[in-house]
Amino acid sequence: MSTIAVTDAGFENEVLKSDKPVLVDFWAEWCGPCKQLGPVLEELSGDMADKLTIAKVNIDENPEAPTRYGVRSIPTMLLFKNGEVAAMKIGSTSKTDLANWLNENL
Repeated sequence: MSTIAVTDAGFENEVLKSDKPVLVDFWAEWCGPCKQLGPVLEELSGDMADKLTIAKVNIDENPEAPTRYGVRSIPTMLLFKNGEVAAMKIGSTSKTDLANWLNENL
C-alpha cells in the first residue's frame, strides 16, 4: 500500500467517509520538511495498511481542505477517525516518533 493523493473534491469521500482512520498530510512541493517526511509516510503506509490510510493533500492545488481545518504551517498531519479530527501533529518527524504517535491515537 502507498499513500494516496486526495483533492478538495474527493476529501469527503476519501477521508471523512472512510471506514478506517485516515492520516492526512498537508504538504506542498516547495516545502523542504514536507519532502523529508514523504518517504517516512510511504513506509508507514505499508507498515500500517491494516490500521489506517495515509493521504496527502497538496495545499497549493487544493486550498479548501487546509483552510477548513485551520492548517497554518506545513507539514501538518491530521488524523481523522469517523469523519472527525482525532489528533494533529505539526512538523517533520522520524518514522519511529510518527509510528508511536499514530499508535497512541488510533
